[in-house]
Amino acid sequence: MALATHPLVPLTELAPVIRSKNAGPTQLTLDLFFRDAAAFARAAASPALQTAAVAHLYDCPAQAVQRFELPAICALKFTLPRRVCAGTPGDGDVYGAQQHGPLLEVRL
Repeated sequence: MALATHPLVPLTELAPVIRSKNAGPTQLTLDLFFRDAAAFARAAASPALQTAAVAHLYDCPAQAVQRFELPAICALKFTLPRRVCAGTPGDGDVYGAQQHGPLLEVRL
């Protein structure tokens, strides 16, 4: 018996809120809020949103990425190191508010 599979859909169809922000000057937080429990469950189980996959998207070591599942509010949260400390030379986004871009191309 073959397992049923779902066609891949853009993360943006499952999560109406995808955002980033600083979690201190050296850390970045990515927040994903899903439309319902089914969308959350699909995302939480997806290989595309495991720590190794997110680390690859942000070019950092997998062990540096922390993932938090918040099923009560249908959300996933990731914390990872910023490339440069907020506000230092070379930092183009002092608040970390424009760092969610790589997630917008993810398909689950």
